[in-house]
Amino acid sequence: MTDLHPTIAKVTQRIVERSRPGRQRYLDLVAREGEKFSDRTFLSCSNLAHGFAAAGEDKASIAGQRGPNLAIVTAYNDMLSAHQPYGRYPEQMKLFAREAGATAQVAGGVPAMCDGVTQGFDGMELSLFSRDTIALSTGVAMSHAMFDGMALLGICDKIVPGLFIGALRFGHLPAIFVPSGPMPSGIANKEKQKTRQLYAEGKVGRDELLASESASYHSPGTCTFYGTANSNQMMMEMMGLHMPGAAFVPPNTPLRQALTRAAVHRLAAIGRKGNDVRPMAEVVDEKAIVNACVGLLATGGSTNHAIHLPAMARAAGILLDWQDLADLSAVVPLIARVYPNGSGDVNHFHAAGGIGYVVRELVGAGLAHGDILTVAQGGMADYAKEPALDGEALVWKDLPEASGDDTMLRPVASPFQPEGGMRLVEGNLGRATFKTSAVDEERWTIEAPCRVFETQEAVAKAFAAGELDKDVVVVVRFQGPRANGMPELHKLTPPLGVLQDRGHRVALVTDGRMSGASGKVPAAIHVTPEALATREGQWGPLAYLRDGDMVRLDGETGELSTSADLSGREPAAPTEDVMGMGRELFAMFRLGAGGAEQGGSAMLELAGL
Repeated sequence: MTDLHPTIAKVTQRIVERSRPGRQRYLDLVAREGEKFSDRTFLSCSNLAHGFAAAGEDKASIAGQRGPNLAIVTAYNDMLSAHQPYGRYPEQMKLFAREAGATAQVAGGVPAMCDGVTQGFDGMELSLFSRDTIALSTGVAMSHAMFDGMALLGICDKIVPGLFIGALRFGHLPAIFVPSGPMPSGIANKEKQKTRQLYAEGKVGRDELLASESASYHSPGTCTFYGTANSNQMMMEMMGLHMPGAAFVPPNTPLRQALTRAAVHRLAAIGRKGNDVRPMAEVVDEKAIVNACVGLLATGGSTNHAIHLPAMARAAGILLDWQDLADLSAVVPLIARVYPNGSGDVNHFHAAGGIGYVVRELVGAGLAHGDILTVAQGGMADYAKEPALDGEALVWKDLPEASGDDTMLRPVASPFQPEGGMRLVEGNLGRATFKTSAVDEERWTIEAPCRVFETQEAVAKAFAAGELDKDVVVVVRFQGPRANGMPELHKLTPPLGVLQDRGHRVALVTDGRMSGASGKVPAAIHVTPEALATREGQWGPLAYLRDGDMVRLDGETGELSTSADLSGREPAAPTEDVMGMGRELFAMFRLGAGGAEQGGSAMLELAGL
């Protein structure tokens, strides 16, 4: 293995030093909790009896502490295609636990919303805060103190970060994330994208659009584009929290079931009473967080993780910021192109070598930490292999030396780009994230008069009226965590893509999110400070912009600025309300939310983490 790249080492050490006080407080808490709740004997007989009353044949084992009792925290529902396969996991996992001399109980369920269903509608304003709700629900599930390990069943956008944050507060226990895999590939991604743009132009109707979308999202399993859900799976591999290679094995297959069985057996083996103790608090350290960042950059993953990763790190007492991501991006090459950054989806990516190839390349080139503690016995070396069945036995095989498809997966020595997929841009309009990996380099710099909007609907109306048929920077403000929960603005992609295809110089600037489905249009997203005033009355710069102000987005120099003099202006105020669709119930989340760079979380802010 090559020596660690000096920038990777430097950024890791910077995070370690910055995090030292908070990390120590976290580790002290975990040590105290582990000692206090070392087994179930501290529970009274009444408490304990309640805990196993419905456990059937496992009652005697749980009562007598004959083996570890594993918590299953599940995000199952059968509306969300990625999570529908989880319906039968608990009954299977209980059988697998008994094989290992353990028991398993469903400790609790967490909500699992689908951003694909709520995209562009009021429900999307609950999306980011569902992450905090999931973390809180995980805390409730684990609060019974009946358990010796955590099997975390979740895949999609806010669900894995929420489970991750909640589980870390019980970091004295081991944890393994158990995925269920992607659905089979549907229609070609370019065909789907073309139909969306034709619909935006009014050239096809709703029936044609629905037929196209249904041919893409068509069966149980994770959506196959490389958005936040599949970026989550990549990060769990890069941090060693999956069984190796589990991310993209299809659901309802013998190999998938074998990996789930192995996860349960392994979780039973790495608890605090065994000979191979691997608590989550020790698996998730500064090096693991850096590995997740590197994997994200090397594969052109979801921009949502510029928000999720700082929040996830904070739950472990680790402070990560966008400068860290930018510095890592400068030295981590882009070695994968998966739709929307390329033509093939995650199934094609997996067939070409997938995460195992990525891990082998990054660790082998000294761009990722190969010495982290993982849930797998062989450490990160195991994650550079491919799971397979040899008869009925689960084995891990070495991957072929070469990529199976160099149009979507390449070695570090000949990458698609010499640097990663994200850049920090900043200036007198604030700090923001720019996902360069999806954008042609000739469009990394856009300077044009702006049009200012407060909603996606207003942008769509202006587009339909022909008002945006020109060089323009579209500014969509009052979309931050405090304003309305920071929804994804994915409905902007088709009309802006049409304008760009017509030859116009177009960019988006917003304090909202664009998601892992961010496409070919240059965009400065997650602008912080957001436009809405803080509790102290400090408005963000976007609140002072007016139509016609010149705005410059420069991915080359890292600039986000306006030449307009904002100093003498009064801030605009938002006109949209946040009532209906349950949004009013989340008022406390909006009021307490921190900035995007800190993770956009009210829960972490108020907890002082």
